[in-house]
Amino acid sequence: MNAVIIFILSFLQWLGVIHCFIDIFMLNSQAVTAVISTVQQEFLKQGEPTSARCDELESLRKRGCDKIENPHGSQRILKNKAVTNRKKGAEKLRPEDITQIQPQKLSLNLRSGEPQNIKLKFKRAEDYPIDLYYLMDLSYSMKDDLENVKNLGTSLMKEMSKITSDFRIGFGSFVEKTVMPYISTTPAKLLNPCTGDQNCTSPFSYKNVLKLTSNGEQFNSLVGKQQISGNLDSPEGGFDAIMQVAVCGEHIGWRNVTRLMVFSTDAGFHFAGDGKLGGIVLPNDGKCHLENNVYTMSHYYDYPSIAHLVQKLSENNIQTIFAVTEEFQPVYKELKNLIPKSAVGTLSANSSNVINLIVDAYNSLSSEVILENSKLPEGVTITYQSRCKNGVVNEGENGRKCSNISIGDEVSFNINITAQGCSKQVKPESIKIKPLGFTEEVEILLNFICECECHKHGIKNSDMCHNGNGTFECGACRCNKGRVGRQCECRKDEVSTEDLDKNCRKDNGTDICSNNGECVCGTCECKKRDNPEERYSGKFCECDNFNCDRSNNKLCGGHGRCECRVCICDANYTGSACDCSLDASTCLASNKQICNGRGICECGTCRCTDPKFQGPTCEICPTCPGVCTEHKSCVQCRAFGTGEKKDTCERDCSYFNLIKVKDRDKLPQPVQAFPLMHCKERDANDCWFYYTYAVNNTEKEVHVVEALECPAGPDIIPIVAGVVTGIVLIGLALLLIWKLLMIIHDRREFAKFEKEKMNAKWDTGENPIYKSAVTTVINPKYEGK
Repeated sequence: MNAVIIFILSFLQWLGVIHCFIDIFMLNSQAVTAVISTVQQEFLKQGEPTSARCDELESLRKRGCDKIENPHGSQRILKNKAVTNRKKGAEKLRPEDITQIQPQKLSLNLRSGEPQNIKLKFKRAEDYPIDLYYLMDLSYSMKDDLENVKNLGTSLMKEMSKITSDFRIGFGSFVEKTVMPYISTTPAKLLNPCTGDQNCTSPFSYKNVLKLTSNGEQFNSLVGKQQISGNLDSPEGGFDAIMQVAVCGEHIGWRNVTRLMVFSTDAGFHFAGDGKLGGIVLPNDGKCHLENNVYTMSHYYDYPSIAHLVQKLSENNIQTIFAVTEEFQPVYKELKNLIPKSAVGTLSANSSNVINLIVDAYNSLSSEVILENSKLPEGVTITYQSRCKNGVVNEGENGRKCSNISIGDEVSFNINITAQGCSKQVKPESIKIKPLGFTEEVEILLNFICECECHKHGIKNSDMCHNGNGTFECGACRCNKGRVGRQCECRKDEVSTEDLDKNCRKDNGTDICSNNGECVCGTCECKKRDNPEERYSGKFCECDNFNCDRSNNKLCGGHGRCECRVCICDANYTGSACDCSLDASTCLASNKQICNGRGICECGTCRCTDPKFQGPTCEICPTCPGVCTEHKSCVQCRAFGTGEKKDTCERDCSYFNLIKVKDRDKLPQPVQAFPLMHCKERDANDCWFYYTYAVNNTEKEVHVVEALECPAGPDIIPIVAGVVTGIVLIGLALLLIWKLLMIIHDRREFAKFEKEKMNAKWDTGENPIYKSAVTTVINPKYEGK
C-alpha cells in the first residue's frame, strides 16, 4: 500500500499539482511536532489519504491550507553575445566572431503545463563570408556547358565581390555509377565512353576536382583541364555526388559560413531503389567515402533517398541551387519543395547565364530565414511566432519564418516551450534551434520541475513516522521500504490481516470503508475522486462533500458547504439545501412594508395572500383600473415606435417582455394561473391597438396585435368617377330636356302654321304673266302606232 501512495504522490507531482506542506526549516524539533499535529488536524480530515495534500491551488486554499509550495518555471540566459553590426569595408572578422542570432544559450526550468517564452533576435550581417561549391554534370550532353564554366572562377569572384569580400569557390563533377546498365562496361567503353572520334574521359561517379579556394585563377585552370564523359541512361547519378559534398566537409573545405552548392545538369536523377537495376541493394549509409577525391563506393551503396539528402543538407547547413535546363524545370521545382532552403534557376543551353543565375538564387535564399529545431524530448511542445519587416506577424508553421529580409534587417521570434510532464531522463535535456542554411544555433537546456522544494529538506528516520520508520517531508511521512500507513506504523505483511480489517467496518458490517476506500493498518484510506473538489472522509469513509441536497442545480443552493452529506448553511440561510433565506429585505415593497401588506415573506420571497396582487413584493395588480393607460406609452413605442416615450423607450420601457401576434384572436385569454388584462387604446392618429398585460410569476408579459386598426379613409377614385359620371349624366339629362322642349315647341309652331294655312282665303285665278315651263312638240312622222 505504501507503494500505491507513493505512486499517487509522484503521479500528482508529474501532473504539476502543488503541494501543501509545513514549513519546518526554522523550527526546532519540539516546535515541529506541535505544528505538525495542529496542521494535520486542521487540514486532512479523518479518512483522507496523505495524497490529498497535493491538489490544485484554489482547492487547497478553500480547504484551509495557508502554507503552499507552488513552484514556477524560470529561464536564465547563459550566453548573450550581441548581433554583429558590421558594414562592408570595415575590419575583417573571423567567421566565428560574426553573430547573427541572439541569445546563443539559455537554461529553462519547465513546470508541467506552464509555457516558457523566449525571444530570439536575428539580423543579417553585412559582408558575411560565402563558400560556393559548383557541382557539374559532365555527361556528354553538357559538353558546350563545360566550355563556359571554364572561365567561371574569375568572373564569379568579381561578381560576388559586390556581396562579400570573403568568397571561396570549389568544383566537383559527376556522371553515373560505374556498373551496368548505367554505363557500358566493355573495356573500350570504360576507356572512352563516347562514339566516333570524340575523346572522352573514363566514366566515374563523383570527383572533388577543386577544394574550396579564394583563387579564381586556380579554379579556371583546373576546370579547364576537365573532359566530358558519358553514360547510357538519361537520369544521372547526381544524388551520390550531393551526398558526398554534404558529408565530406574536410575534403570540400567547408567553413562555418554561408554554404552554397550549385547543382548543374540537363537531365533527371536516380534516387533510392534505382540501384537495384545494377544489383546494388545496400541503402546509402550517408558517410564520406572519398579516396584521392573520388567516390569509391558507388558500386556498393544505392543512391540516397530525397529524405536522406534533406537530413544531411540540413545537418551541414548547405543551401542548394539547382541550375537546370528548361526541360527539367518542373521536376526540380518539385524537388525544391521537398528540400528546405533550396532554389531552382533556368540554365541556358550552354550555361552562359550561370553567373546571373547564381547571384539571383543567392539573393532569394538569403532573403528568407526559417527556424528549425532538433528533436524534442517526450512531452515537450514548441510554438513559434515571427515578427518580420513592416510589422508583419506570422503564427503557426508560418511563425517559423520571415521573408524579404535585406542585409542589416533585424527580425524577432517569440518561442513558447511547454512541458506536459517530466522527462524520463535524470539529467537535463537540450534542444537546438537554428536558422536553416546558417551555422549558428541556439542551445536551450531543459530542466524539469518534478517535485516540490520541500522534498529536499525531509527528515530521515523521523520520530514523526512511527519510531523513525520513514522520512518526514512536505508535512507527511514517506515510509521506508516494507512499511505502510499514514505514519508508517504497519509492516506490509500486516496490511491484509482480518483483525485489522475489522477496524475498517462500520457497525460490524460487511463493507470495508463503506466501499469508498481501502483499509491500511486498520485505518481507512478514502478513495480520491476524479473531481479534486469532491472528497470522501470519516473514520469509515462514510462521509462525503458532494451528496448533499441541491437547489438551482447548486450544491447546498450555493449558500453553504456539504459536510458528511448534510448542508451546513451560511448565515441567514436555512433548509436542507440552504435555499431558504432568512433575510426579509428582499420582501420590502416600495412603501417599506413587508410584501406591500398583501402577503407573507417566506424564505426571502413574498407569497401574496391577495389574489389580485402579484410580483416579488405583491405590488403588481394586472387587473386593477388604470393598468392599460399606465402601460400604453411603453407598448406603443416598443411595438410601433410611436408615442410619447419613443425617444426614451429603451431606457423606460424594458421592464416587460413584448410578444407580437397577428390578430386579436391570437391574444391570450384569462386563466386562473395568473391574472391577465385585455386593453384597447387609441393613438394620436385615431388608430386602435389591442394588447394584453399579465404577470407570470415574476415575468411581465405583453402580447400586442402587430397591426393597428385605423378608420378607413375616403376612396378618391370612386368619388371622382361618381362626380364625373354625375356631371355627364346631368349634362345628358339637360340636353334631353332641351331637345324635348324644342320638339314640343316646333310641333306647336307647325300646328299653328297648319291652322293658319287652313284659315287663309287665297285667289285661285291664274297669273297673267305666268308661263308654263313645259313645251309640247309633236313629231310629224309619228303615226300614232
